[in-house]
Amino acid sequence: MTFIYDIGVLSFKVLTNLICRIDATQLAKIPEKGPLIIVTNHVNIIEIPIVYTQLLPRPIIGLASAHRWEKSWSRWLLELGEAIPLHRGEPDISAFRKALRMLDNEKIILIAPEGTRSGDGRLQKVHPGAVLLGLHSKAPLIPLVFYGAEGYRNNLIRLRRTDFRMKVGRQFTLDAGGAKVTKKVRQLMIDEVMYQLALQLPPVYRGYYSEISKASQNYLRFERINRI
Repeated sequence: MTFIYDIGVLSFKVLTNLICRIDATQLAKIPEKGPLIIVTNHVNIIEIPIVYTQLLPRPIIGLASAHRWEKSWSRWLLELGEAIPLHRGEPDISAFRKALRMLDNEKIILIAPEGTRSGDGRLQKVHPGAVLLGLHSKAPLIPLVFYGAEGYRNNLIRLRRTDFRMKVGRQFTLDAGGAKVTKKVRQLMIDEVMYQLALQLPPVYRGYYSEISKASQNYLRFERINRI
């Protein structure tokens, strides 16, 4: 990595630690090697630099809306972090192939299936894009949730730090069990993935996926996480 990259990462790490009291102990559950898809909720923008800097020296690669490349400053930051532009509302084959190549090279891909920030931290109904990436790559998925920092802007105005909590769930792979992966099956799979996210959150944040007992289709195969 370049000197500019190192300075940028250090700056973001110092800034986010000034704004938030970050509890990153759960990130020790993230494997140190091998391809991985991290599936997260998406509350606000501050979680992105926090999880990126806290997981180093292992970098993560995120998929971000392509319109963010329109502004020079955000384009510079996204390209510095090797983010993949995603055209929402249409099948983006180019983004999908780039993500597959990154996983083939044993990188971490971070996906927020909600596609947009919730603001209040409550889970929203999602689309099944993460399912296709998991099925085609055969890479394991792991749930990572953020909560407690949805009001950080108000605290920042008052010069108060905000508690930022993270929790990591059990690693799993997706398996259709020989069934044809139809649109309905993909939706059932992503619902199960989101129920795994919901299990990591306090009940008040579970939102659309609050009825976690619905996770019963058995499309997930859980694995023991071995740190190397």
